[in-house]
Amino acid sequence: MAGQSGEGGLWFAVLGPVRAWRDGRELDLGTPLQRSILGMLLLREGRAISPNEMIDAVWGEDAPPRALGALRTYVSRLRTVLEPDRVARSRPELLTSIGRGYALRLPDDALDLTRFERRIAEAETARRSGRPREAADRLRAALALFEGEPLAGTVGPYAEHQRDRLAERRLSVVETLMDVDLELGDHAAVVSELIALTADHPLRERLRAQLMLALYRCGRQGDALNVFTETREALIDELGIEPGPELTALHQRILTADPTLAPPPAPAEEPAAGAGSAEGPVEEPQQPAEEEPYAAPELPRPAQLPAAVTDFTGRKEQAARLRSLLSTASAEGLPLVAISGIGGVGKTTLAVHVAHQVEEVFPDGQLYADLRGYGDGATAPESALGGFLRALGIPPDVIPDGLAERSALYRSLLAERRVLVLLDNARDAEQVSPLLPGSPGCAAIVTSRVKLADLPAARLVDLDVMEPDEALSLFAAVAGPERVAAEHGAAMDVVAACGFLPLAVRIVAARLAARPSWTVASLAPRLADEQRRLDEMRVGNLAVEATFALGYGQLAPEQARAFRLLSLPSGPDISSEAAAAVLALPAYETEALLESLVDASLLEAPGPGRYRYHDLLRLFARRELNKAERPETLALALGRLLGFYLASAQSAHRLAYEGSAIADNLVVVGTGRTFTTVDEAVAWLIAEGDSLFAAIGQTAASARSGEQLLPAGNLLVAMEPLLESGTHTREFDQGTRAVLAAALRIGDPGSELRSRYVLGRVLFAANRLREAEEQFRRVRELSAERAEKVVTGEVLNALAVVVGRQRRHAEALALFEAAMTWYRENGVPAGEALVLSYSARDHLGLGRPDDAIAAAEKGLAIFTEMGSGAGTARARYHLGIVLSRVGRLTEAVHHHAECLAFFRASKQRVWEQRVCSRLAETFIAAERYPEAVRHAEQALVVSRDIGHPYGEALSLTVLGKALRGLGDLSRSLACLRQAYDVFSRLGAPEAGDLKVLLDGVPHGAVVET
Repeated sequence: MAGQSGEGGLWFAVLGPVRAWRDGRELDLGTPLQRSILGMLLLREGRAISPNEMIDAVWGEDAPPRALGALRTYVSRLRTVLEPDRVARSRPELLTSIGRGYALRLPDDALDLTRFERRIAEAETARRSGRPREAADRLRAALALFEGEPLAGTVGPYAEHQRDRLAERRLSVVETLMDVDLELGDHAAVVSELIALTADHPLRERLRAQLMLALYRCGRQGDALNVFTETREALIDELGIEPGPELTALHQRILTADPTLAPPPAPAEEPAAGAGSAEGPVEEPQQPAEEEPYAAPELPRPAQLPAAVTDFTGRKEQAARLRSLLSTASAEGLPLVAISGIGGVGKTTLAVHVAHQVEEVFPDGQLYADLRGYGDGATAPESALGGFLRALGIPPDVIPDGLAERSALYRSLLAERRVLVLLDNARDAEQVSPLLPGSPGCAAIVTSRVKLADLPAARLVDLDVMEPDEALSLFAAVAGPERVAAEHGAAMDVVAACGFLPLAVRIVAARLAARPSWTVASLAPRLADEQRRLDEMRVGNLAVEATFALGYGQLAPEQARAFRLLSLPSGPDISSEAAAAVLALPAYETEALLESLVDASLLEAPGPGRYRYHDLLRLFARRELNKAERPETLALALGRLLGFYLASAQSAHRLAYEGSAIADNLVVVGTGRTFTTVDEAVAWLIAEGDSLFAAIGQTAASARSGEQLLPAGNLLVAMEPLLESGTHTREFDQGTRAVLAAALRIGDPGSELRSRYVLGRVLFAANRLREAEEQFRRVRELSAERAEKVVTGEVLNALAVVVGRQRRHAEALALFEAAMTWYRENGVPAGEALVLSYSARDHLGLGRPDDAIAAAEKGLAIFTEMGSGAGTARARYHLGIVLSRVGRLTEAVHHHAECLAFFRASKQRVWEQRVCSRLAETFIAAERYPEAVRHAEQALVVSRDIGHPYGEALSLTVLGKALRGLGDLSRSLACLRQAYDVFSRLGAPEAGDLKVLLDGVPHGAVVET
């Protein structure tokens, strides 16, 4: 049975939708991309696959810039799903890491494909041993494992290839089964099946030959010959070829009534299967003794299903899964499907559509009831049962009064019958349970906004919004395909503004269809305005807002408050801890509230401990928020959120920059997360980055005083470790400028100082040195004016680095000396070590290598004594540069290798790129060119991945020099010219160095050494 292995435990399926079960309960495998990754790992049968192979397999040429990070996130989520009880940070036992790749270690017989292949092998053994009946049973058992299209719902080039391979494999097994059935003399039984198969695969000559033989053996020689004629015409029309020799020979033998084509004699009793069979022989079903069949009472055949929509679009995977679940009879119980999802997602439409598709499976009729679970006056189960009993022919005066009696009579009437029951818009499991048939020959579909997890034996289907192409197809079906085809881009903007919610798409398309003078482009601006978007989604008696209001109206007061308040933060999602800060509730109460909203389909849970709204539900929630809450309440909630983020970021900063005075000088109100390692701290900053910047932007837009704005400025400073990860450079630029503009608007020099400092760091990372210098000098002035210590030493150090990068080394050393004085006076040894490490390069620039080495070594010694991992890594980086420049290459490689390991582990990708470039330079000096090329290429990949133009130019420069050492002069010149172009665009002094080298090289020539 699907969903269970032979011994319980884990069971996986790829011969249909990619699915997984644990002890018979289906697991939630997440998005199509996540299922695609699992499907690929399952098909690898325990063999490792590298991240690059996985990215190519899932995304192909359309891989996003952060595909590797997304891949790791999906793998982490799969590990959580597959091993929910695994202790945090313990080694996974199933989805394991092998080198840089991944492999899925499955228990024996835990994959339907494995069982499929084993049954085929058993069939081949039985056939060779003279047991064709057993072979046929084995083949049928193998084919029964398919539950629709293989790998349904997965995406990517790999899935497409494997889907075709598995479909072809299945078809070849079907052909083998037909051969065995013909050997057994079952030609009459297979004719109808072969007719259907050849209709689906008209160019499959083997199936055509089997149909011809079966028809001939049934005495239908003319029909068999007609099959050949149709096949020949199809092959000529489609492929321009004649039938193959086997089909042509069979045609000739039928024409001549070859006696060897006669049906075989009835097979003798088959020998018992050998002990080597894994499952033993498949027993023939026992024929029951003939007896008088039970005469069920004659009942009317109800046909209560609402009409299916004629423009039903998309949902192919979900519809196929539902058809499979409903059509598979089981002696173990009633096939029961519970479809949940937000209002307007199309639960009823899908349920009615599928119910009509499986009508023939339920010849005794279909019953339907709208239970009105979210309207005024939910339908009582007694009332719904009364309607069902009348539809089944029971006179009203005979129907009992009590719920239990009505339910018992209802189940008795449906016993031994095949009836489909559709229960629409259910409130809860208590309302549904009395309405379920008791006979396994029947089936039931339930739709509800609530996830009916407490409905026994129900297969839960959580219906999401449409895929973009499905939503666009629905929009075109209602508004008119010609209009959509003429304005495809605007149409996609419209369905995106609808959040791909089917009801919203249908309403907006219907409005457009009713207004021939409108264009799609004229509709898009109406929907772009978030204040009026819900108002635009109204036509006739249909309205998205009214649909959402039904669910909202069922919430308890504390649920409704949480639903409203959590729409205030503008981030893409929110963690349970951050939500607790917004709601001012304990963590355990908050999580219970959030999960109840997920169960009510008013929130989504994209991952453990994270929550988000559908776009339109967020707009509805904010509308209700503005109605119910005062502005002061909203300001306090946003302040609590910012306080939580700031306290957490302060903890991360303190770990990442051990010994720095910045974290201690930040004023924090509230509590936040604490971290035990730098890796954990930086990982949190990266994961929360989008939400952090959203809170900063929201605060900058709404702040009316320095007291309200200052936490946003402090948060920017505390997030400094995130800047060096390289993952949010653009967001840092936008966030700092937003806070700076707000600070200037309201006259808040404290926030101005902090935002200018971080903006200077952003500009320096982009090698916009003059602009960075301007910001740092203004920060220095503000610090002096306000006597603020928050970044005083750091800005002096940063200003010295910027000046030194412009090769004004003497001026840089003077600034370093001022920073050193400040750090000593304020007792910040980590600052002193930082100054020593950074100043070493300016000593080199002035031709003082001994001073450079002494400064770098002293900085390293201080950080080492402090036990600061981050400081030690940065000090090793600068010492490695100095040692490389003075020819102590082995020592330089050692220091750079040590710090590279740290930066990679802590996800400091900007530093990772820098160290790789420096290692490449050192290997060039050592004439170890292959290693230089490898590290330069790594640096180039990282710099492009994080959008770091200056790093890209440095990487190209060193790569060009390494390639020149290898003798690849043409590629070397190309790299150097690319580097020159980037340096020139940035205004970097390195452009002049390259220009000297490149000016003497004619176009098309190579650089000679």
